Amino acid sequence: MNYVPSEFESGRIPLNRLRHDAVTSRAKADFEHSDGALDDDRCVLIIDARTLERQCLATTLRANGLRMDALTVASIGEWREEKDKDQPVGAVLLNIAGRRMDDATLYDEIKHITSEVAPAPVIILADGDDLNQTLKVLQYGARGFIPTSVGIEVCVEAISLAIAGGTFILASGAFCPGAAATVDRNQQRPNELSRLFTMRQAEVVQALRKGKANKIIAYELNLRESTVKVHIRNIMKKLKATNRTEVAYKLNDMFQ
Repeated sequence: MNYVPSEFESGRIPLNRLRHDAVTSRAKADFEHSDGALDDDRCVLIIDARTLERQCLATTLRANGLRMDALTVASIGEWREEKDKDQPVGAVLLNIAGRRMDDATLYDEIKHITSEVAPAPVIILADGDDLNQTLKVLQYGARGFIPTSVGIEVCVEAISLAIAGGTFILASGAFCPGAAATVDRNQQRPNELSRLFTMRQAEVVQALRKGKANKIIAYELNLRESTVKVHIRNIMKKLKATNRTEVAYKLNDMFQ
């Protein structure tokens, strides 16, 4: 991503316009950008004890293709206190960069957050890409492991994949046959769903592949049944299918 200097750095903003603004740790990245319309009424919850880190991450994700709002908090406890006032959570990005991966309390925290926000997936952002550490966070309930060495576009892709029901692991993570078996096979094609469908459509796709009825899909995704039908019609158009049976057949063929 090309660096663009701010107005202050480029000398276009006079010093007398500068003032101190209080910044809340619950800031939303809800600014306008190209393709500004949101595909999802839920949010990505970013958990990071460092205020600047989490706010910068939220802003950058939204500027690079995340089609959901991003809500930032310092801890799961902070979110719990205000969750009834916030948007429903579609996914959680837990930033543990800078923390020791051999800290036992870290994995207890991952397990706790996973149970707290279920069924929303939890994705871990961390330093390094050691395979054993990656598999360990998955064993504690995470649905993805993003090393800080990747670009922001990959981060957006990983979040989209987790929301769609897959599990993200960087392909360069030195897989061994035994380890690969523990990973959701959807991650073998991390771009398929996000390339064809919106986040919400991808969730409906996963439900259709499991043979779920519209009423069940609506209940699980907290949608109206009529909204589910609209998503299915749009999915059928994209797949050039004429009925649900043909949709299921084409989807299963895609992921074989």
